[in-house]
Amino acid sequence: MPFYEKDDVRIRYEEVGSGFPLLVIPGGGLDSRMSNWPRAVINAMAEFKNDFRCITMDQRNANGGESTGPIAVNDPWGGFADDQLGLMDHLGITEFAFMGYCIGGCFAGTLLERAPERVAAAVFCQTVGHYPEDPDVMYRSGREGWAPKLLAARPDLNEDQIEPYLHNLYRANPDFLYSVSRDFMRNCQTPILVLPDDIPAHPHQSSVDVASLAPNAEITVFPWKSPADLKERTIDRVRKFIQMHGPAR
Repeated sequence: MPFYEKDDVRIRYEEVGSGFPLLVIPGGGLDSRMSNWPRAVINAMAEFKNDFRCITMDQRNANGGESTGPIAVNDPWGGFADDQLGLMDHLGITEFAFMGYCIGGCFAGTLLERAPERVAAAVFCQTVGHYPEDPDVMYRSGREGWAPKLLAARPDLNEDQIEPYLHNLYRANPDFLYSVSRDFMRNCQTPILVLPDDIPAHPHQSSVDVASLAPNAEITVFPWKSPADLKERTIDRVRKFIQMHGPAR
């Protein structure tokens, strides 16, 4: 698999298919990596490879992945957006559709805020969001799951970077999507499709809020993962949504 490199960041990525570009980001929190696709609720690289030019990547510093770089302590969500937009630049892609799973919903918010002219449509699949009943669920995931493995493998990183990084990810803006404000979403004109979930890391309310606030958003039924025919119709809805708003724009 190829790599994209810029300064001290090295991103491993993969492409399949052809057509309008679709950047798909797997779930897994800070361990969002390409090897998670076989276990994803929808394996986008397999489902959409006959419809779009599907591009995916290991996120920077995901355990088990091959993308590396510094910890973007002061602007963690911006650091991820830099990697994603940088990869699109590297591939010569100006406009693309985006589908983010889990933490990818927060990534979507940042991309829509930073580069609205480049994202033709966005799909939020089981988005991470603030969960008032357990506000530190994502912080703990990073602190107890992601950080120890990363520090053990990366002697160039240190414990003093972890606390402010996780704070700026999950505690600095303890509401909604973490990465953007409700006011931004109220004014976001990008077409959005929301596939909800309902677990502490993927609160149902966060999905409802995205769909309610964004003026050009729509939401699927919930639950949608079963029975099998309902899931297939949901996958087809994603396909048609991207086809409608991507190449035609």
